[in-house]
Amino acid sequence: MAFEELKQRQSTVWSSGAFEKVAASIGDVHQAVVDGLHPAPGDEWLDAACGTGELSFLAAAAGAHVTGMDFADTLVATARRQAAERGLHIHFDVGDVEAMPYGDDQFDIVSSTFGVMFAPNHAAAAGELARVVRPGGRLGLACWTPDGGAGQMFKVLVQFQPPPPEGAGNPVAWGNEAHVRELLGDAFELEVEEQTSTHREPSGEAYWDYMVSGFGPLKTLAESLDDSRRAELSQAWLDFAETMREGNEIVHRRQYLLILGTRR
Repeated sequence: MAFEELKQRQSTVWSSGAFEKVAASIGDVHQAVVDGLHPAPGDEWLDAACGTGELSFLAAAAGAHVTGMDFADTLVATARRQAAERGLHIHFDVGDVEAMPYGDDQFDIVSSTFGVMFAPNHAAAAGELARVVRPGGRLGLACWTPDGGAGQMFKVLVQFQPPPPEGAGNPVAWGNEAHVRELLGDAFELEVEEQTSTHREPSGEAYWDYMVSGFGPLKTLAESLDDSRRAELSQAWLDFAETMREGNEIVHRRQYLLILGTRR
């Protein structure tokens, strides 16, 4: 499958669930990215691969002039609706992080929380992040680490997925500091720090129900399987959840890299 076909498929996949439910579980990460970027009123801010817009809302509330962009039109529609409900004036576009529809040096700040990392062509996405930020402007990313709690979750799912097309980058490679510095170090002065976002559920079954309804990749994967394989996937998820049991609840500690940069 060519990258363009893959991205079209990904757009459909991410649109399939009520992602705003899952986005609520990473509100601490959105806040960490915004705090690290020290927004000031009037900053021109791009939230790339913005999903349902939760980080965009925080940036706008801080006084920035925010543009949000995502390749999944359903997520963009949800972001627009939620912004209107909050009384926030944010411009949302449908667009591709590997070929963003913006001018060179257009933004003071560019952010992405677990978004840009899913673009299949890492070099192209990194080049676009650098292109649209003005010299002296700021970059803020959050990316799941390969061996952290979210990385372990993806390893459960990959057992049931078809292999990616040749040459497609592994999303969690963005959670490797050396890879990030290779992609962005020439364009940005970088600060990289590992942090943890924790999500709690009363049971593995509750966590499965929550994710299979809101996390598009899991929802689409489950729906693509026959009854037997779907049952195997569900059981694999429950077994994974039990490895995180602490007393009467499931405690999922998800490590990520907080990547802050200043454009050279």
